[in-house]
Amino acid sequence: MRLITFTLDDSTNRLGAQVDDDRVVDLAVLAGHANVRLPPDLLTFIQAGAAAHDTVRRLLAGDAATWPAEAVHRIGDISLRAPLRPGKVVGVGLNYVEHVAESSRSLDTDKELPSRPVLFGKPATAVTGPGQPILHNANLTTQLDWECELAVVIGRTAFRVPEEDAWDHIFGYSIINDISARDQRRSGQWFFSKGQDSYAPFGPAVVTAGDVRDPMALDLSLRVNGVIKQKSNTRHMLFPIARLIADITSGMTLEPGDVIATGSPSGVGAGMVPPEFLQPGDLVEATIEGIGTLANPVVDAR
Repeated sequence: MRLITFTLDDSTNRLGAQVDDDRVVDLAVLAGHANVRLPPDLLTFIQAGAAAHDTVRRLLAGDAATWPAEAVHRIGDISLRAPLRPGKVVGVGLNYVEHVAESSRSLDTDKELPSRPVLFGKPATAVTGPGQPILHNANLTTQLDWECELAVVIGRTAFRVPEEDAWDHIFGYSIINDISARDQRRSGQWFFSKGQDSYAPFGPAVVTAGDVRDPMALDLSLRVNGVIKQKSNTRHMLFPIARLIADITSGMTLEPGDVIATGSPSGVGAGMVPPEFLQPGDLVEATIEGIGTLANPVVDAR
């Protein structure tokens, strides 16, 4: 399933399933037509567990000709929002070998490969949706940077999970653009640099785990104003997804709806020669195979 959060003419968030390139189904309307009830949003839907998930699969497997007209919308008639607001976003730094090298040259990080995942947090207030602005405040940064990352959405409570069981705790996958104000790192701490409002564009959809052919073999790329800046594949992660879940849950509980941003490949603006950073008027597009493209404009926030 390809699950989205969207709005129509009002500001009410709706839970939907994108069923093809042009159509979205409002799941609450579809469920009501079938005399069943569903959680109203993606976070509570994930938390509801297998019974709710199976209900949606069954509804979507039915004859589309019987769906009520008011449940089906054209993609061009809706506005996408962030799929959900996570309880927490766990970021992973320095998780692609070439990014470790470029960061050591441009950001004064250690040139040696980390022996364990490098973790940091982003607050829920940093999350924003497709098409929503990335805020550029020149009073706070002149070094606003991009990072295209595969997002892992947790589906089951996870604590002290061994690697071999990690896959059972994943609900699905999405995209996060790990926006970073490089000049706001404070004594090596990244929270303010990476945690400001709008610094976690997220979406455009969550694709359920069974519908992603191999999360460790997905092409990913990022463009700024149509120019490719990043191009890699998730197979090049230093610490693969299962290892990340095992490491994080060794001392921290991951809850349904939490998100792991699994790290950025090389090609960030700080690593360019000369360095390149985002400016108001730019358009940033992060793309991951099988998930889609997350596009956000950069706007002046002063």
